[in-house]
Amino acid sequence: MQWKKVFALGLAAVMSMALISGCGSDKAAKDSGSSAAGNNKKIVVGLDDNFPPMGFKDENNEIVGFDIDLAKEATKRLGREVEFKAIDWSSKEAELKSGRVDVLWNGLDITEKRKENMLFSDPYMDNRQIIFVKKGTTGITDEQSLAGKTVGTQSASTSEEYMDKSEFFKTKVKEVKKYSDFVSAFMDLENGRVDAVVGDEITGRYYMSKHPDELEAIDTVVGPVSEFGIAFAKDNTALRDDVQKVLNEMKADGTTAKISEKWFGKDITK
Repeated sequence: MQWKKVFALGLAAVMSMALISGCGSDKAAKDSGSSAAGNNKKIVVGLDDNFPPMGFKDENNEIVGFDIDLAKEATKRLGREVEFKAIDWSSKEAELKSGRVDVLWNGLDITEKRKENMLFSDPYMDNRQIIFVKKGTTGITDEQSLAGKTVGTQSASTSEEYMDKSEFFKTKVKEVKKYSDFVSAFMDLENGRVDAVVGDEITGRYYMSKHPDELEAIDTVVGPVSEFGIAFAKDNTALRDDVQKVLNEMKADGTTAKISEKWFGKDITK
């Protein structure tokens, strides 16, 4: 009986050592794996998927666009997968803060207000707000000529922010109609439901290129000229720095210029 007791105690000791060793190995493996996973974690890009030519769905229901091509190339150079996630653009800050998306990369204007809650990349493109009208429209030549008119724009856009603060738009313009996206606003412009649309020049001119006989641009700036940047969570400096590094490389080797030429016919990046 004594040898059985000794054997049992010895076996228990061996098993305990194996268990401890195994736990240590598992922990090391998990720690190693989590570190690797952290470096290769998929980057989720939040966007308004109806914002051509920055990010939108094509005839095959694939998300394409200038910013999409930039993001694909940047994440490829980082060795990380990318997922493009359509979000409610008016809730973009909440999506970013909650971690449901890692970045906002979709023609997002850098503003002082947004800087309070977001971390931005360096600006990569200028963005002007201009007036679009139905072809053949007369009498609309600048901002002041919109008095008494019904004007469309996109909710949560830079043009909306400007008009909400403008006494002229509050008191002189008949109505400011707000849409979930600029495409809807331009469609109402074509159908005569609004007299003009104030919005991003880049988006409007791209839409005009697809509807050359319907709309025209009034080449005068409404409000301040802004800059596009990529937004990250306020405390996510590591990802911001990683992305900025590859963006600088893409600019230096001509990749950014080629992507711009594909979508705009020339390099209009900063």
